[in-house]
Amino acid sequence: MDSGFYAAVSGAVARTDAIDLVANNIANTATTGYKAEREFYQTLVATPPSARMSPLNRAVNNYGILGGTVVDLAAGSIQFTGNKLDLALEGPGFITVETPAGIRYTRNGSLRLGARGELLTQDGGKVLAVPENRKAKPQPIVLPNGTISISTDGTVSVNGAIVARMKLVDFPKGTPLLPEGSSYFTAPAQAERPAAGVAVREGALESSNYNPVEGTVDLITLQRTSEMLNQAIRIFYNDFDQPAAQEIPRIA
Repeated sequence: MDSGFYAAVSGAVARTDAIDLVANNIANTATTGYKAEREFYQTLVATPPSARMSPLNRAVNNYGILGGTVVDLAAGSIQFTGNKLDLALEGPGFITVETPAGIRYTRNGSLRLGARGELLTQDGGKVLAVPENRKAKPQPIVLPNGTISISTDGTVSVNGAIVARMKLVDFPKGTPLLPEGSSYFTAPAQAERPAAGVAVREGALESSNYNPVEGTVDLITLQRTSEMLNQAIRIFYNDFDQPAAQEIPRIA
């Protein structure tokens, strides 16, 4: 009885966590540059590895749990806006940004100018430039007054004069990128490398890569599965455990 009860509980908890994940993805379908998180499941074997079990025992003592999430880095579609400070990245890469919490990386190219001409993200992060000296610390891009243009390699010019080149980076395959907020990522120290094969599109934005229709279907499926597992929990508790608890004193 306990094995079935534990399996139902672990399954219900895993689906509840997955519902929260899918709901967050759906909530960010309109967030520029958002990358969806995908859940994956693992099996928890509730018996010692050395124990000899029949196939039935192995089946009832294997519990599915939410193993974690992975970031889906697939590109979103590009939407043209005509705004000179809207940037979309084609190909793998990120814009490097300085925030109060440290260096962060983003695909959200909705930029603006600060009071002193700083090139900023919408929440105030400072877009960093490639330093002239490779050993120097990257500095925020500050622009003089004038007509701004940004080329495909991230070079920022004002009135035709080059001011700086945006620091565009990428990461080796398998690097654990952790999402922070709606469009920032953190990465291990020294993991970044210059982006190769990425092109900056001026006057455009990259949309979220999450399909809201797919998300709605997933949410409905998870909710129904969660309801069935909760019903199974009630059956184990009401139909199995309670009668057993009532009969044991009579036998004794």
